[in-house]
Amino acid sequence: MTQAMMIKQIEELNEWEQILEEAKAQAEAIKDSIKAEMEMLDVEEMTVGMYVVKYSTILSNRFDTTSFKRQYNEIYKQYTKQVTSKRFSVTC
Repeated sequence: MTQAMMIKQIEELNEWEQILEEAKAQAEAIKDSIKAEMEMLDVEEMTVGMYVVKYSTILSNRFDTTSFKRQYNEIYKQYTKQVTSKRFSVTC
């Protein structure tokens, strides 16, 4: 692939990522509007036409790794393993 082709692809990638960001922001705004309506009505589930919309409270338990690491650092180190991954980025 030539440098000109690579530049063209990077520019196209940037355009599509911008479109994605705008679409995600619009989708989030719509979700927020629906959630606000459900909160105003004080409902966690509602049927609207053929759609069932749910906005429910979920309780879960999560392991507090920060506190565990602070209190039991040696044990934490024994069960920590290094992993390898790859990250792709384009900057200008």
